[in-house]
Amino acid sequence: MNEIIQNKLAAIEERAQVKILYAVEAGSRAWGFPSKDSDFDVRFIYIHRPEWYLSIDPQGIGNKRDVIEEPINDLLDISGWEITKALRLFRKNNPPLLEWLRSNIIYYQKYSFIDSMRSLEPEVFYPNSILYHYLNMAKTNYRHYLQGPEVRIKKYFYVLRPILACKWIEAYNMTPPISFHELVEDIIPEGELKNEVEHLLKRKIIGDELDHEPRIQVITDFVENEIGRLEEYAKTLTAERKDPTHKLNELFRSTLEEVWK
Repeated sequence: MNEIIQNKLAAIEERAQVKILYAVEAGSRAWGFPSKDSDFDVRFIYIHRPEWYLSIDPQGIGNKRDVIEEPINDLLDISGWEITKALRLFRKNNPPLLEWLRSNIIYYQKYSFIDSMRSLEPEVFYPNSILYHYLNMAKTNYRHYLQGPEVRIKKYFYVLRPILACKWIEAYNMTPPISFHELVEDIIPEGELKNEVEHLLKRKIIGDELDHEPRIQVITDFVENEIGRLEEYAKTLTAERKDPTHKLNELFRSTLEEVWK
């Protein structure tokens, strides 16, 4: 599969006349709980030639799209963001982008851009926005998937992971890791809850059918209690930060020069 992905990325560069800076796995495989039929979710950041930026129409408007999306099939979902779009989202603490930076499945990385971007993260990190993102994700998934006496229990992962991410932010005041296993090991103490979560994770990975089953009460209780508690905690957050735009502009310009010199 890696060869297919590499060929796809090379074809995108050729067709779109861009350079890819970074490409990673961003879905359940990167999170650490893929199913046997999980597709590959490849995400990348790319940069155009200098003349693409030197025009009267800003990127993202009209024909100057700031995303590249390949047709999705059962095996592969691949799309990318143009560098200035990525940097604007980085400035806003976009959680999916921050997860890309932490993926342990890297398909491609070239030039100094990603290392420089990672070094700037402490200056853009803003706990309020990222915690609210994960908290709203947990609430939405809980409301959609985990109501009633029987639920799609594999959806517990899509509630547990954002809750644990919130608790990581609360504990460490920093961006949470992408690995679900790392979150479980660090955040959930030894006991019945951890045992149930780890058992459920093993079932999902080995390919057990995890469709509608009775709710797992210890996990349900944890989810409900933490959502309520984190809603109150989020209201107490206050944080200030300096505007990082100047440094992000410098990073964009230096990358443009490095890539197309």
